[in-house]
Amino acid sequence: MTDFSDFRPETLAVRAGQQRSQFGEHAEALYLTSSFVFDSAAQAARRFSGEEEGNVYARFSNPTVSMFEERLAALEGAEDCVATASGMAAIMALCLAHLKQGDHIVASNSLFGATVQLFNNILSRTGITTTFVPATDPAAWEAAIRPETKLFFLETPSNPLTEIADIRALTAIAHARGILVAVDNCFCTPILQKPLELGADLVVHSATKYIDGQGRVLGGAVCGPKKLTEEVFKYLRTAGPTLSAFNAWVLLKGLETLKLRVEAQAANAARLAAWLEAHPKVARVFYPGLPSHPQHELAKAQQKSGGAIVSFEVKGAREQAWTVVDNCRLLSITANLGDTKTTITHPASTTHGRISPEARAAAGINEGLLRIAVGLEAVEDLQADLERGLSQIG
Repeated sequence: MTDFSDFRPETLAVRAGQQRSQFGEHAEALYLTSSFVFDSAAQAARRFSGEEEGNVYARFSNPTVSMFEERLAALEGAEDCVATASGMAAIMALCLAHLKQGDHIVASNSLFGATVQLFNNILSRTGITTTFVPATDPAAWEAAIRPETKLFFLETPSNPLTEIADIRALTAIAHARGILVAVDNCFCTPILQKPLELGADLVVHSATKYIDGQGRVLGGAVCGPKKLTEEVFKYLRTAGPTLSAFNAWVLLKGLETLKLRVEAQAANAARLAAWLEAHPKVARVFYPGLPSHPQHELAKAQQKSGGAIVSFEVKGAREQAWTVVDNCRLLSITANLGDTKTTITHPASTTHGRISPEARAAAGINEGLLRIAVGLEAVEDLQADLERGLSQIG
């Protein structure tokens, strides 16, 4: 990949990874093809063997996808990137590329619900086991290590309580024992946090979220050193959880405005979080940018801002939380996040509804919790929309 180390994020988001064809197009080209034609049988053999670089088959090579991979790698400060069909496909690919039967994962107990399901119900069938520990307790991570532990997996900030894991501390613990560290950087994106600079080995993205930024397509990615991502690529080439060329093209355009959007959304979230914290019908607000957040100082040390996700508990339980949701006329009632349009969801019955009540309790997700992914609307309009429901809580 081209060395973009001298450029700033604004430039990388627009320029990194661009490949022009013989036609000299200025915008990135969309290559909608399943296969590629070779000049000769000998060239075909060289391409298939890897002796010669070039595109072979769109399950594992496509110029549009390659442009997206190179641009995201440049933003993360990674040597390489492998794009996948979704964020969950990226996590699955990472795990099956680097783990085998009998291996063990230590993971945060405050992961996205589908990730918990993946570890507990799918990876477990292959003989890969997982121990879940509090994200914010490095001693618990260390105590959970077994001789067969091969991976630490964490989200920071976590979904939905925005807990902050100490990447440097966990990396030091893991690397002392030869354990890989993978960080889901979905909430922050490389604009607000760079886990590789903090010591992590691999970064995972659901590009569906902020990288697209407008709720249009699915996508995922794994970023890191080539020696680690090439194993992910081998899995992708065979198993095929492939990012489509069209989705890659959309995601490329999303990256161009990533810094502008994320910084503006984070600024809106900080204002909304402060308003919610002062509201008489709100019991508690979870936002790393607030001094009241338990890991506020850590967040300031490893993030550029508090991000754009605000979670809060209403005074009450499911009935009161649903009252707030059902009275929204502006906020979109959907579990997706990272959109320019603000979204609201009730995690206990949506994103974390498939995990057990015991697991939800361990993760601190109660029936009164709501999660807001703040968009680009006027904060005053968001406040007025939430007030409609909050005012009806007794």
